[in-house]
Amino acid sequence: MMTTQDIDRGWLAEAIRKIEADYNRSADTHLIRLDLPKYPGITLYLKDESSHPTGSLKHRLARSLFLYALCNAWIGPDTCIIEASSGSTAVSEAYFARMLGLRFIAVVPETTAVPKLDAIRFHGGEIHTVADPRTVYAVCQRLAIETGGHYLDQFTYAERATDWRGNNNIAESIFAQMAQEKHPVPSWIVCGAGTGGTSATIGRFIRYQRHATRLCVADPVHSVFHRHFADRAVTAIPEGCASKIEGIGRPRVEASFMPAIIERMIAVEDADSVGAMRALSLAIGRRVGGSTGTNLWACARIVEEMARAGTEGSIVTLLCDGGDRYRDTYYDDAWLAEHGIAWQAAGERMRALLLERP
Repeated sequence: MMTTQDIDRGWLAEAIRKIEADYNRSADTHLIRLDLPKYPGITLYLKDESSHPTGSLKHRLARSLFLYALCNAWIGPDTCIIEASSGSTAVSEAYFARMLGLRFIAVVPETTAVPKLDAIRFHGGEIHTVADPRTVYAVCQRLAIETGGHYLDQFTYAERATDWRGNNNIAESIFAQMAQEKHPVPSWIVCGAGTGGTSATIGRFIRYQRHATRLCVADPVHSVFHRHFADRAVTAIPEGCASKIEGIGRPRVEASFMPAIIERMIAVEDADSVGAMRALSLAIGRRVGGSTGTNLWACARIVEEMARAGTEGSIVTLLCDGGDRYRDTYYDDAWLAEHGIAWQAAGERMRALLLERP
């Protein structure tokens, strides 16, 4: 591994300046308010991460991972960057690698949506596919050795690369944008877990700022995270994660996943994720991705529970990315039928939540 003595300090300073300048040119992401006609005392908000330059929540993570690696002197002017990803993180990392003039290789499952692969290549990245997603870690380590490069390893460093105390992280942004709302401190924040980095940042920030907000993590039924939350002895699914929802859910518990700072986890079927995604897309007039549907389904559970208890308040969740990357999968009825995803009932239930009046 490189040391600070091995890297030209001028190059390092310029690399960090480029990333910080890119951030300075970017506006914060919007917070979309959704009034629920059936539940007038409860308001749902979507933190729209699709408006980042690379189109997803993972833009924040990629920026943090690059800054973390640069400041640790793990990256130099000739370093090849390697990452394991289901697509979106790699898109964002390819963007930053090209910004610094570095070679980038994404190790992705062969089932990754084609538009994501196209986006990685658009930003100058190379693709290395694997048939078994469980092998991505070993393949990344091998490629890093073969190229003399650096494996960014989002699944280990996501929880520590972002400053959870503040410094413009997603949690700080959410609470700042909520400040003038009727219920400025959310009753719940709901997010998914791919690395666990986002939930770690939000959960720590909530505690650091002494907010009463509770954190719920929505997880695909076929993922290990919610199993580990219920029983810490469960650390992997031997047969792998069979979920079709890209970007969230894993076959093993990642180092970045911090279950102790999560109040609740809700397991969500793929069909419910897709139905919720489809209904939300109709409600807001544009397509969203599958992980947003997973988040929304968990929010619906909480909304209904709050209503039964006679509780008012606000819930914030994440609109993780746009739906154009999934036009050949989640928005293709033939693809959904082929994979046995009967989403229609869930879509109707979510449409009623979002649009129907009492």
